[in-house]
Amino acid sequence: DPAAIRSRRDLRRVHRAMGTCSVLTRELHATMGKRAVHGSPLRVLELGAGDGSLMLRVARSLNSLKLQWPPVELTLLDQVDLLDSTTRSAYEATGWTATAKVMNALDWARNEGDQGTTLRGEQHEWDLIVANLFLHHFQSADLQVLLSAIARSNSVFVACEPRRSALALAGSHCVGALGASRVTRADAVTSVHAGFTDDELSALWVPGDRWVLNERRAGLFSHCFTAQRIAPADVG
Repeated sequence: DPAAIRSRRDLRRVHRAMGTCSVLTRELHATMGKRAVHGSPLRVLELGAGDGSLMLRVARSLNSLKLQWPPVELTLLDQVDLLDSTTRSAYEATGWTATAKVMNALDWARNEGDQGTTLRGEQHEWDLIVANLFLHHFQSADLQVLLSAIARSNSVFVACEPRRSALALAGSHCVGALGASRVTRADAVTSVHAGFTDDELSALWVPGDRWVLNERRAGLFSHCFTAQRIAPADVG
């Protein structure tokens, strides 16, 4: 659909205006820490990944900072396979391998629930799960289902979402200056109204003492949430 294709192009401009790549690069470096330096290839899942262009920019940014990440096995989950050969080759040039997984995120979450916790000792299915401008699309009940599945199958979770604030709302009314289409202009305003503030995502996260949660404003328009699983030796 031409409107959908243009909206994806618009979203790239929106990410640049929001500084999403910089926010994610900082958060991944801070949350992964020693996990990213040692061990086997990192297994990373991006939910609602679209065409994979944002995480490609993040991969390049991490490489430019020489953060010594090991090879990354990236799975891009979305309802449509938008990972083309050019983007796949660009990932390979960064030392990452990218694979598309065509699936609805809630179907993925329910499948994780049916399978139960995917533990091999303390080894989870994913080392890292990332969500970019994605969680705000869900109502609270569905969001809890999604967050519970993320917690069951993951060691570190990083989400960058719209910030629900007066400043972000004012900015959303200005995306037309980026050349955004009518669809994107309307979606930007709706996304801010559906965004997050304070500790709203932390309140929906699974209860327990095995996680360190951090939720705060990131930049002018973004809201960042991170969850890090505590190793058994560190509990208590």
